[in-house]
Amino acid sequence: MARRSCFFFFLLPLLVAALAGSPVVTAQRNAPPPVRVGVILNLTSAVGVRRRVGIQMAVEDYYAANPGSATRVELHFRDSAGDVIPAASAAVDLIKNVQVQAMIGPPSSAATEFVAHIGSHSRVPVLSYSATSPSLSPAQTPFFVRAAVNDSFQAAPVAAVLDAFRWRAAVVMYEDSPYGSGILPALADALQGAGAKIMDRTAVPVDATDDRLDALLFRLRAMPTHVFVVHMLYNVAGRLFRRAKMLGMMSDGYIWVATDGVATFMDRFSPEEVDAMQGVVSLRPYVQETDAVKNFSARFKARLRRDHPTVDDVREPTVLRFWAYDTAWAIAAAAAESVGVAGPAFQTPQTSAPLTDLDRLGVSATGAALLNAVLSTTFDGLAGKFRLVDGQLQPPAYEVVNIIGKGARTVGFWTPESGITQDLNAGSAKTLKQILWPGEPRDTPRGWTVSPSGLPLRVSVPTKRGFTQFVDVGNVTATGRRNITGYCIDVFDEVMKIMPYPVYYEYEPYPDSPESYEKLVDQVSSQKADAVVGDVTITASRMKEVDFTMPFTESGWSMVVAVQKETSTSMWIFLQPLTTSLWLASLAFFCFTGFVVWVIEHRINEEFRGTPWQQFGLIFYFSFSTLEKLESNLSRFVVIIWVFVVLILTSSYTASLTSMLTVQKLQPTVTDVRELLRRGDYIGFQEGTFIVPVLEKMGFKGRMRSYSTVDQYADALSKGSANGGVAAIFDEIPYLKLFLSQYCDGYTMVGPIYKTDGFGFVFPRGSPMVADVSRAILTLAEGEKMAQIEKKWFGEPGACQSQGSAVGSSNLSFRSFGGLFLITGVVTSAMLLIYLAVFFYRERDELRAAEAAAAASGSGSRSLRRLRAWVRHYDQKDLKSPTFKRRWSDESVRNGSEYAASRTPRWGDESPCNVAGAADADAGRIPEEVVGGMSPFSISTSSDERNGAVSPAAAEFDNSSDRAAVVAGTSQPR
Repeated sequence: MARRSCFFFFLLPLLVAALAGSPVVTAQRNAPPPVRVGVILNLTSAVGVRRRVGIQMAVEDYYAANPGSATRVELHFRDSAGDVIPAASAAVDLIKNVQVQAMIGPPSSAATEFVAHIGSHSRVPVLSYSATSPSLSPAQTPFFVRAAVNDSFQAAPVAAVLDAFRWRAAVVMYEDSPYGSGILPALADALQGAGAKIMDRTAVPVDATDDRLDALLFRLRAMPTHVFVVHMLYNVAGRLFRRAKMLGMMSDGYIWVATDGVATFMDRFSPEEVDAMQGVVSLRPYVQETDAVKNFSARFKARLRRDHPTVDDVREPTVLRFWAYDTAWAIAAAAAESVGVAGPAFQTPQTSAPLTDLDRLGVSATGAALLNAVLSTTFDGLAGKFRLVDGQLQPPAYEVVNIIGKGARTVGFWTPESGITQDLNAGSAKTLKQILWPGEPRDTPRGWTVSPSGLPLRVSVPTKRGFTQFVDVGNVTATGRRNITGYCIDVFDEVMKIMPYPVYYEYEPYPDSPESYEKLVDQVSSQKADAVVGDVTITASRMKEVDFTMPFTESGWSMVVAVQKETSTSMWIFLQPLTTSLWLASLAFFCFTGFVVWVIEHRINEEFRGTPWQQFGLIFYFSFSTLEKLESNLSRFVVIIWVFVVLILTSSYTASLTSMLTVQKLQPTVTDVRELLRRGDYIGFQEGTFIVPVLEKMGFKGRMRSYSTVDQYADALSKGSANGGVAAIFDEIPYLKLFLSQYCDGYTMVGPIYKTDGFGFVFPRGSPMVADVSRAILTLAEGEKMAQIEKKWFGEPGACQSQGSAVGSSNLSFRSFGGLFLITGVVTSAMLLIYLAVFFYRERDELRAAEAAAAASGSGSRSLRRLRAWVRHYDQKDLKSPTFKRRWSDESVRNGSEYAASRTPRWGDESPCNVAGAADADAGRIPEEVVGGMSPFSISTSSDERNGAVSPAAAEFDNSSDRAAVVAGTSQPR
């Protein structure tokens, strides 16, 4: 019975299985295989344990939210032991033995880079929630997906924080690892865009000892820049801040801005490290505290206590925990939405003799499809919107925090759209809230120090043998200090008074400056001096080692030469007062004015009549004499203006000619550099000047002499090149002007001005004082103080008057009298036009009659006949003018003419153009002299006309002859 019972109980499960066997086996056979996902974590650390719990919860939460999903993700965890080699070995094991279709991790950027290349080789997607280094790029490893924010995105908010406080220089300290160095290119570009410079880049080894950290910090403390940008993970940053506090670098005047490697891991720092970081400003990706975040945090803590009771340091979740959760969710969602990714399908490599496990790795057939599904997956995750662009998560808003007390206080935000704001609301103030800086100063630190050592600035000044007006190093006084004065010293003292903060400094003479100013400038680059004040020229070669302020003097260099007296003895000197253009213009207006006066006076003035040669001569002669009696007001007005012009011309000509004959000209002995080279002359320069190499390149090598004082300049120039002196002195404009101010006579500055940037004050490269001093120089130059300093050392500007008159008088040009010629030309032309208009209007009937008479002759074209008729009519005397009326009356009375005594002449009837009057032979004869003689406008006529023409030589009125009638300018035969 017992045996039966045992046998029954043994067969019962078999019977049940047989009865229900077919449906169960069918369901198992139809269920899709799981999607195998490998997860590489540092499982020996508490952080790795927490990451494992979060990833498991993500997969479970996805299927709880999506119970109908056809595919299931199967997680396979491997330990990386916190090193690159174990992480790579775990990746090989997952691909070769487990044949995973995707991998998550490992935690570090260095290990992820190795695993990403393995994944790309096997076409297995590798997703990382913690590899933020920019050195990892989906473009280089196409199967790598960064489910986190690229560290290069932090460069913009860091630069925005520096720009908000107008810090223009910073020192970058970064972890010496792929994570630390990857941000440098983006950070340099961002700071440059904000107007700030990286003064130093210091790599901090991950395993650096305290002594090594102290040595790095000592070197940085000696720099004037006190703004430090820190980019390193919490384990290195904590030790760095502890050593900085011990060295006094977490005190007043220092600024520390850290990336998210500090603020994101605040729960990892010890109390001593947090105390050392008081006043640090850091960034961290902003995560909105939603209900989903609160629910996950509560469940996470409960499950961690339940599954891992030994991990007792349950801390607040960080953004990396949220990114890990969202990464696992994204793989589960992609596996559910992608068709054909379930089940591993690897193609065995065709390798004849594989040497290592890497050679035996197959190629996934489903990896590309799963990768595309992950890249197209979007959802609202715990850390925010999960959306991948170019294989990486897009930058979120960054939270700006200030480490105070035991934690961090939010002081603002940064977004790509709005930049720095106090909160994320629209219209928020674009500033940060009140920040407690290291040392708790009342005001925002300046970010740099005038003297890193805390002592007054060491300001080197040149020791000069000459030109001491610029810098003069006097003797030692009773107090043991030298009395240093000069133009440059006064300018620097006034600039320091204008600075917005106190600057303490001491002048230190540099004795070797006369030999070369390059050694003087090297005092700053070698850190033997904090600044150089003096007549130091800004050059490109010097700016490679130091920084210059803006120039405070005139720029450029040229040459000064001696001048020689010259008196002109040319027989044609009388032509030199006027230029050729002015001579020609005067002659043209002489002729034009005489011609216009002749045109106006010819018909009404006996003086303007005669033979053609007499008329041409009169035109030229009248403009010079203006002695003829004029009858027309138009011509009188023309002559009035012309006399005014001639008066100015003659007086100017006389003054210029007198000056040429009496004043001695001063001509430079040399006017061009090529002339110096052609003649082989010696030239001079000031000792210590930078232009010596330039002169040698110009061809003066071996023919140069050095001088140090203005007296030596004058002596060398007076001797000349042939007598042990020089033909020219090359120097900078301020020195040459000082020389000419003391030696007014006998020297002049000639030739081109070669450009330089003038004198400037010298500071170390990257010194923040350069900008402030340059602004102070501008402020000083815009006021009266700069002019007073120049007057004090160089005298009144333009006090040497002989330099202005040394060149003698110059000849007069047409441009100088252009206005006069314009006036007389306009007036003369206007009078001519008025006269012609009146003439054609008053004589219109006579002109028509003359045209008709000319048409009857039938010779020539119509236009030519008309022109001849007009000219013949114009050539006749205007008998209606008061001039000829008065003369006709006087002649009649004088000769006792019965005709004149009994009858007043009717000029309208006896006009030469009146045909009807010409037919009346008994009306009396017009004297031949009234008709007048030939003129430049006389036209050849027929033989009958020539015989009947009135002789211009008739001098008396013939009462016994018959009176001739004038028809169209001709007289009938007697």
